[in-house]
Amino acid sequence: MSHVGVHCLIELYGCPHEYLDDHALIQRLLREAAENAGATWLGQCSHRFEPQGVTALGLLAESHITVHTWPELGYAAADCFTCGDQAVAEDACKYLARELKATRTTLVRIPRALGLMPAEIEGINPADAHMCTHTVEVEEYTDAAVHSGL
Repeated sequence: MSHVGVHCLIELYGCPHEYLDDHALIQRLLREAAENAGATWLGQCSHRFEPQGVTALGLLAESHITVHTWPELGYAAADCFTCGDQAVAEDACKYLARELKATRTTLVRIPRALGLMPAEIEGINPADAHMCTHTVEVEEYTDAAVHSGL
């Protein structure tokens, strides 16, 4: 393994206001997303804001998953960080996109701790390792792509 984990961030646009302001729904979807990704659920903390909005954090054996909503904008930001190769962070984010009925999403996948791994694993000359940067993978989805079961 060339990294310790994967951190996925997803921007969710065009979500129905009533979904994003439903505290119980956000709590349920967070847990389902984690379980859908193969993660081990340990616990949750969440808060509903006035007049609207929800923030929820799920603690996973593999790390964490969060959702922050802005119902007035039809927008939510979520992330999932998983260590090891048991859970798939992307699956959790894509599950949230489907269930929150996002019409457009942007998903960013970041391998974590690349700088701590031996340079040879990454195909980098160790003498040049200090000059290297890594790019993240970004995926754009449209309404049709998200709802088709990505």
